[in-house]
Amino acid sequence: MIRSMYSGVSGMKGFQTKLDVIGNNIANVNTVGFKKSRVMFQDILSQKVGSESGPTENGARGSVNPKQVGLGSTVAAINVVHSVGSPMTTNLTSDLSIEGDGFFVVSDGDNKYLTRAGNFERDVNGFLVNPQGMKLLDSGGNPVQIERENVVSYSIGSDGVITTVDNDQQVQEAATIGLVTVPNPGGLEKVGGSLFKATVASGNIEMEPTTPTEANSKILSGQLEMSNVDLSEEFTEMIVAQRGFQANSRIITTSDTVLEELINLKR
Repeated sequence: MIRSMYSGVSGMKGFQTKLDVIGNNIANVNTVGFKKSRVMFQDILSQKVGSESGPTENGARGSVNPKQVGLGSTVAAINVVHSVGSPMTTNLTSDLSIEGDGFFVVSDGDNKYLTRAGNFERDVNGFLVNPQGMKLLDSGGNPVQIERENVVSYSIGSDGVITTVDNDQQVQEAATIGLVTVPNPGGLEKVGGSLFKATVASGNIEMEPTTPTEANSKILSGQLEMSNVDLSEEFTEMIVAQRGFQANSRIITTSDTVLEELINLKR
């Protein structure tokens, strides 16, 4: 009875974690560049209550399989799903999305981060910055700057090249937006703000940006990549998690009822 109660507790904890992840996914359904997560389970140790044996030498008896009782489940992994989010057209030149597997590189001066959120703006000095004020880096690892003086307009091509037009209608290339690809996006660590940090599991720790062409990607100006959360899928998973939690709580109450009957035998 005690084993079944502990198994029920482990199941409830696991489904509670699943509900936590689902809640976070739904909360970020409209977050630019957000990547949803999913919970994967695995069984815990199994207790052997009967040993296995092989067939006898004379063939009179066959083999006997081991008898084992499982001891519940636990969370095996919480994976980030890096599928492409739905596009949203904004017609703002500084709003960018990526067609391909690349990531934008932003820096706060000390650290570099990766992101698929391309909602950038020009600050007072002409730097392209994200909502946290981190500067977008070009293919050389330098902050992207579009001078405000004398520049009347600018455009960003699919190759990441920023072209400016000055007061004299002179066309110049200001910079090339840099992108980074990682061997294993699932190994990236979320740090908030739709930002990721490279780890030993993701590879490319240095996060040195290259041109979009070298990253086998294209940059689309005037649109954003929104969250990849599918509400219908999340609601379905939420029902599964809720029913799983209820079923495991029923294991505990049933085991408690049986224990109560066992105790009452003494009366």
